[in-house]
Amino acid sequence: MISKYITDDGVFREINDYEEGMWINLTAPTQEESLEISKRYDIDLADIRAALDEEESSRVEINDNYVLIIFDIPTVEIRHNQEAYTTIPLGIIWTDESIITICSVETPVLKHFMINKLRDFTTKKKVRFTYQILFKTCTLYQSYLRVIDRKRLEMEERMGGATEDSDIIILHELESNLVYFDTSLRANRMIVDRLTRYSGIKKFPEDQELLDDVIVENLQAIEMTQIYRDIIKGTRELMSTVIDNRLNNIMKYLAAITIVMSIPTIISGLYGMNVSGKWMPLSSTPYGFHIICAITAVICLIVLWALKKKKML
Repeated sequence: MISKYITDDGVFREINDYEEGMWINLTAPTQEESLEISKRYDIDLADIRAALDEEESSRVEINDNYVLIIFDIPTVEIRHNQEAYTTIPLGIIWTDESIITICSVETPVLKHFMINKLRDFTTKKKVRFTYQILFKTCTLYQSYLRVIDRKRLEMEERMGGATEDSDIIILHELESNLVYFDTSLRANRMIVDRLTRYSGIKKFPEDQELLDDVIVENLQAIEMTQIYRDIIKGTRELMSTVIDNRLNNIMKYLAAITIVMSIPTIISGLYGMNVSGKWMPLSSTPYGFHIICAITAVICLIVLWALKKKKML
């Protein structure tokens, strides 16, 4: 899908025709749509389609008549019937006439500029617009990181009760999300450094301020990712320790029950032997059976008390 926008006299609007200073947004474009933009602005078709490949690496390419910038943005997907986070490429192309964005899905990063009326936003300032997209990307990373941390806290609160298999799967998913984020944020940092060193960009004071903010926010997102990865690693180790401890307690409890149950089994086994009754104590005594049962119960109670004192129960 091709969408076209332009800012005139501070008013942001969608247009149908091609105009100078416009923003062209390609969302999951077809081959025909990509070819149309490629021919109109003399852009290599492979560069337009590059951002649609989920495995495409972040980079900056400077060509004769356009500049290609590809970096990773966060997005939401469904894995194992659970909401999870991953990263996908977002492509930005600077031409002499327009700025072009390419993404395989509709992303909140770009939707932010379509819905919100930003005071200092204009489609005609390509460099500033790019920095604003990068800044929004960093803040979205941080927002998703906070959501991941809240999910971890919810799991820790449930850890005192019964830990289910789904909790372990969710914890693994959270850790996988942070791996994707860490890799993408570090790659984006190289993109920001490349843009900082690129001499072909006219650096206005406002743009430089915004670029500094992007650098700070990106570094903060990287630090948050590292901290949350370490915390989740500790949570996973804690969960394993809790599960092992519960298993040990269960085994200890079962061992104690086995010891207690073995007492009546041994006594009944002795009295069930095929020997002469005169050699068996209380065999000819009135109420002998009841006396033996009472003695067995007393022995079991004594063993239970001893096991409880040793914290076996």
